[in-house]
Amino acid sequence: MVAGRIILTHNSDPPTTGLARADATDLANPASLKAIESAVITSTGLRDRIFYDKKLAQEVPADSLEPEWAGYLLCITGGNDKQGFPMKQGVLLLYRVKLLLADSHLCYRARCTGEHKRKSVHGCIVGPDIAVLSVVLVKQGEGEIAGLYNDVLPKRLGPKRATKIKRCKEDDVQRYVVRREVTPKKEGGKPYTKAPKIQRLVTPICLQRRRHLRSLVRRRSENQKEQKAEFDILIAKRIAEKKANVAALKAAHHK
Repeated sequence: MVAGRIILTHNSDPPTTGLARADATDLANPASLKAIESAVITSTGLRDRIFYDKKLAQEVPADSLEPEWAGYLLCITGGNDKQGFPMKQGVLLLYRVKLLLADSHLCYRARCTGEHKRKSVHGCIVGPDIAVLSVVLVKQGEGEIAGLYNDVLPKRLGPKRATKIKRCKEDDVQRYVVRREVTPKKEGGKPYTKAPKIQRLVTPICLQRRRHLRSLVRRRSENQKEQKAEFDILIAKRIAEKKANVAALKAAHHK
């Protein structure tokens, strides 16, 4: 799921702190693997009120935002108010409350086992105090939104484990590694490429190292076998000498 941000600027609302008030809506498109840039929608303060009094996980038609949004269907997935407190599913309120939360609840991460703490969360109903709202594209409309489908950004990072990108046993995994071009800071420098380090990548050096380790284990085992054989011969010789000495003492005693 790739998310972008749509900034809704309210021209009709007077500035409260000397700055124009601006809310933001994070838009995610699960069907597309393309990232989107920030798109600015200038509204009169009435168009974006289609989200007001709507709950989390509720689907909202986006026809009132702009003409190009005709036919689009959005699903509300989360949000934060202007103080940064998150919206919590199941709290049917328009304002912020303090709830006793445990590790099994959302909007709280326990630091100790069995810890409970009272945290401030916003209700699941969207109101005018919501600063950032996250929505997911459920249904595509008639037209295409600029930046949502046509802007293609190259992949920056790929899988780090070789088994995730390996096609078959004979393929060279290095060809499937996602590389990105880096422009040097020095003037006149030659551009170069960078790629993440791939774990468990089978290379000729890796195979040579494995063969060397196996040969070390084999030589160590053979050396231990030779030493054990020499030791067994020595023990047998000592036992034979001891038996001969005991037999000689018995023979001398009987005389």
